[in-house]
Amino acid sequence: MTKILTLTFIEKDKQILLGLKKRGFGMGKYNGFGGKVEPGETIEEGAKREVFEESNLNVDNLKKFAVINFSWQSKKNPDMEVYLFKTNNFSGTLEESEEMKPIWFDQEKIPFKKMWDGDNYWFPYFLNNKNFQAKFIFDDKDKVIDHQITEI
Repeated sequence: MTKILTLTFIEKDKQILLGLKKRGFGMGKYNGFGGKVEPGETIEEGAKREVFEESNLNVDNLKKFAVINFSWQSKKNPDMEVYLFKTNNFSGTLEESEEMKPIWFDQEKIPFKKMWDGDNYWFPYFLNNKNFQAKFIFDDKDKVIDHQITEI
């Protein structure tokens, strides 16, 4: 069964807000803010809720820029269909949560070595405002063994 997830990136003044995952899946890696869509929520509502829960920020005017399918060769994790959003429209006081430690990064200093393997393949599309769809297959050590990215 494929899990439907969200991932939201907040931008301001040539900076990207990333969160250092403190627990659970992806612990120790930087990523956008997101997670599963709850029953009865739209994908966008789930994205907004997850950003608030993980950063204390309210976001609006989300722009979907990609859908990425992730799977693992060994099936150690469920397949995931992740909807990626971005926005520069946010309010509230940025706060660390139990799950994420938010940090602003200059676009030229994205910490790819501390992110998921494969983020360096698709992140340039995001930084260049290109919409895309992609598929990544990982081995049992979370290393990319195959990927495909299509600009749309």
